[in-house]
Amino acid sequence: MNNTARRIQELTEQLNRYAYEYYTLDAPTVPDAEYDRLFRELEALEAAHPDLRLPESPTQRVGGMPLDGFESVRHTVPMLSLNNAFSPQDENDAFDHAEMLAFDERVRGGLSGVQPEYVIEPKFDGLAISLLYRNGVLVQAATRGDGTTGEDVTQNIKTIANIPLKLRGDNLPSLLEVRGEVLMLKADFAALNEKQAADNQKLFANPRNAAAGSLRQLDSRITAKRRLHFFAYGIAHIEGGARLEEHIQELAYLSELGFSLPHGQFGVFPNIAEILAFYEHMSQKRPELPYEIDGMVVKVNSLAQQETLGFVSRAPRWAIAHKFPAEEALTVVEAIDVQVGRTGAVTPVARLQPVFVGGVTVTNATLHNEGETQRKDVRVGDTVVVRRAGDVIPEVVRVVFERRPMQTIAETVSDGLQKDLFAEPVRPSENVQNEQIPLYPQYRLPEHCPICASEIEREESEAVARCSGGMLCQAQRAQGLIHFASRKAMDIDGLGQRQIEQLVAQNLVQHFADLYRLDVPTLQLMKENADKEQAADAGETVSDGLKTTAKKQSPTKWAENILAGIEASKQPELARFLFALGIRHVGERTAKSLAQAFGTLENVRRAPEPVLACLPDIGTVVARSITHFFAQPEQQAMIDELLAVGVVPQNQTISLPLSQYVTPAKWLSRLPGFKISETKAAALWDLAGKNIDSLLNDNALNADWQQWRNQPENAALLLSMRQFLEQMPSENKASVSDGLNQAVAGKTFVLTGTLPTLKRDEAQAMIEAAGGKVSGSVSKKTDYVVAGEAAGSKLEKANALGVAVLDEAQLMALLNP
Repeated sequence: MNNTARRIQELTEQLNRYAYEYYTLDAPTVPDAEYDRLFRELEALEAAHPDLRLPESPTQRVGGMPLDGFESVRHTVPMLSLNNAFSPQDENDAFDHAEMLAFDERVRGGLSGVQPEYVIEPKFDGLAISLLYRNGVLVQAATRGDGTTGEDVTQNIKTIANIPLKLRGDNLPSLLEVRGEVLMLKADFAALNEKQAADNQKLFANPRNAAAGSLRQLDSRITAKRRLHFFAYGIAHIEGGARLEEHIQELAYLSELGFSLPHGQFGVFPNIAEILAFYEHMSQKRPELPYEIDGMVVKVNSLAQQETLGFVSRAPRWAIAHKFPAEEALTVVEAIDVQVGRTGAVTPVARLQPVFVGGVTVTNATLHNEGETQRKDVRVGDTVVVRRAGDVIPEVVRVVFERRPMQTIAETVSDGLQKDLFAEPVRPSENVQNEQIPLYPQYRLPEHCPICASEIEREESEAVARCSGGMLCQAQRAQGLIHFASRKAMDIDGLGQRQIEQLVAQNLVQHFADLYRLDVPTLQLMKENADKEQAADAGETVSDGLKTTAKKQSPTKWAENILAGIEASKQPELARFLFALGIRHVGERTAKSLAQAFGTLENVRRAPEPVLACLPDIGTVVARSITHFFAQPEQQAMIDELLAVGVVPQNQTISLPLSQYVTPAKWLSRLPGFKISETKAAALWDLAGKNIDSLLNDNALNADWQQWRNQPENAALLLSMRQFLEQMPSENKASVSDGLNQAVAGKTFVLTGTLPTLKRDEAQAMIEAAGGKVSGSVSKKTDYVVAGEAAGSKLEKANALGVAVLDEAQLMALLNP
């Protein structure tokens, strides 16, 4: 072995030992700076001598190139689930362990009356994983999947710091399959959500979702940035190594090999009584744990006894998941309010009489949405069962209907409330005085936002209703401005989330155009107010001395930088401008399609819904959202105000010609409220003499059409279609004749592998500039797959479907005929 190879091996072993001490033993022996120095040395040596890199090198934990997809893995030993047992609590917090006592009785019966030892360990709330080691080196990691087949997540698993890439010790098995759980510690989950919020990204609902989402990233570099943790809980298969006769020996052996165990949270006990006592102890200790658990797992300790007991269906007879009882309480709904989120989502929230649940006092509980509220029939005055779902979000589980406040029908009629409570008139029976009805009506969402009075809308395919006000709604204003200024939208350098939130909170900015009216004094006022508020929260005061010191450090430079960034954003690409407006359903790709199809902002603003619905990747739902946005006078005024302060979206060469997509058969079949196939639409167009005026006036056309067009709003839509189509063709053809690449325009490309000279985003930009689209997956609708080195499953699928495959040179030839 030469000196370089020897040094690489030394560094690899040394760094892996330090990582084991830090992550598994929680007893680091060197400072972080020393670890980082050695890590950088190893990186440099491996970069210069990649053939000498060892499989267990800690540099493999930083993540590699993105995958095209996860390969399937068939489990040699199935990953079975466990049967559940529950121990509900009574009003005195006493546990009812009947199901666990029955489990113990079944086990003893299966062992001919012999009393087994049991091991009890935490039931982690994470993602089950199987790790395969050959000769001590990690070679494969797979998810549970359906228990028989999972997904290969080896590249992502390698990024988890406390999973050994090479097993420790001398007594190593030649083959070892370890089962365990990947999870996210509570502290790491909180830090991740803080970062998500700071980056204007969606928050994770709970640590389990965060762990699962992180582990299933195709780009392992993203997984590497998330702090995941692994606990081993069993051995599925072993060849060689230690001789094991008990499950507790398995756990001890796994610890020797370098795996983390939940020390202090598991143990072996001689009977079910002591197991249940430890379960109750862990139920109390649960909130203090650094990770989420939703119960304890109880297993027969003897491996020979496990084999004797065997399996039933898809679960072992020798183990059971002893779930913790859900933490619930009774309280009364005092009111149901509406909460408007930062993205416009409208959520009914129950205001409750304060009740202590799961270690906290709960006064509010989510009702999720109108449909869920009505399904549970939650009303004001109801006594309800409240649960802290996932120990985090309080929710109303059910109504205790026998406690619902009631009144007689006669009282209701005399109070004049009948019209509000019933859609149909009440017909009381003869014994009306004894008939009872609920005191309060079934819940319905208001029709208008309580904050901005805009309409509340809900699309047919969605359960969540939303305020349509967008930037007009104060609840959504900060989020809308943050999106507007973001890098992929207007890209206002220097104006971040914190400054925008302060500007909105102090009512210094209300609309997009207000950003372009900002000046140094306004920004200074914002900062001074924020400093005062922060000082007040800390019980301090902002002294003149501090202000004087700030002046010596050029106090206006930061404000001038923000204003320079705002000024530089005044001439955005049309696609960026459209994306920045925050139109519902309009993401980056849709914004690009709109810019490529219409070329100017004015054309997009006046495009009728059926025209929009004909464009690729848009459809009726998105088209309706776009036209609704531009139909609102307040939104039109907001755009006009932006133009008035000097924002000039740049016109774009049309590369998606409308003549190719907006045919009469297509736009007629996409008219709102008129269901007709493209074939029948073509026939209708022919009957009308291929003329919109005839569609408007010919009484010889079928009755369904006449009934639809006789509606004033539909007649107005046909008139706007005629006007739009009369004006657009000349503009469209003029732009097309300026050099549209017919070989690329409207075609769908998929990029896979590493291209020789182009980065993926560069290739995508070139394709889109020529009028093409870039998709992330291969299908029958794909026109071209551009394949580079190490192309994976996408190339295989393209060959299977007969999709044309290009290399970089062929792509460039297509783009530059």
